[in-house]
Amino acid sequence: MTVRSDHELARRVDALRAFNRFYTRRIGVLEERHLQSPFSLAEARVLYELSQRKKCTATDVGRELGLDLGYLSRILRRFERKGLITRKASATDARQSLLQLTPKGREAFAPLNAKSQDIMRSILQSLAPDDQSHLLASMQSIREILGGSDRGKRVLTLRTHRYGDMAWIVAHQIDIYEREYGWRERFEYLMLRIAADILENFDPKREHIWIAELDGKRVGSACVVAESKSVARLRLLLVEPEARGLGIGRKLVGQCIEFARAAGYRSMILWTQDVLQAARANYEKAGFRLTRRKKHRDFGVPLTGETWEIKL
Repeated sequence: MTVRSDHELARRVDALRAFNRFYTRRIGVLEERHLQSPFSLAEARVLYELSQRKKCTATDVGRELGLDLGYLSRILRRFERKGLITRKASATDARQSLLQLTPKGREAFAPLNAKSQDIMRSILQSLAPDDQSHLLASMQSIREILGGSDRGKRVLTLRTHRYGDMAWIVAHQIDIYEREYGWRERFEYLMLRIAADILENFDPKREHIWIAELDGKRVGSACVVAESKSVARLRLLLVEPEARGLGIGRKLVGQCIEFARAAGYRSMILWTQDVLQAARANYEKAGFRLTRRKKHRDFGVPLTGETWEIKL
């Protein structure tokens, strides 16, 4: 058993090393000067950290990058000689200096940052949208498993819809509400009818569909559609169970309100059910007010439908 386990571990070590060789070659970090700049990879990473913070200490940067403080100190001295950074004594700890990029330092970092952005953009643009999402989700999994310094941080993106998203919205609406509330065939029919109507009459100047992605995976949606020239309607708000409690619903509702206001609508309305407590709380916090309640069986079970409105 030990021999078999050792053999399997060795095979996995080889696979991990092979991936590491592939990825470092793919993103160009093997060059002596990172991305054909005057800086090494370590120097470029230090510049990046300094560019993201107004003021920080060498200890902050070293902890974030896992760099030996002696090695980091030599990098910082070179930066200081070149006029890329300034040091200022900390008002709270005389042993520490606050570091900051100078205008010259920001100017030196700008092309390096732009080239890195271009490389990442090129990699993503070479992939199909679903492959992009799968890649980002896989990378997040790697970071979480290996316990990076930002373990537990999640990346939320609200993007406009693209081909296939509406089918995803409908399928997940149907699945979630069937599992959680028992709404079945009649609810499915309503979702399909709403989605078909949105796509058939979609006006991008006055209507919008958002998809929320968490670490590259679709986890939510919301739509703004025209009810009339002056009234918008919020439809198909959805947050997957695994992504609840992160404020995604609140951000989607906020985006809808901002879009409707910018598009010139005077008010926005929505229809929900009294059992959807989390959604109702989001609407109320956003400024919606309950204007009407009516009992119905549109989904095959007794419910109380509610109309909410916000003046824009």
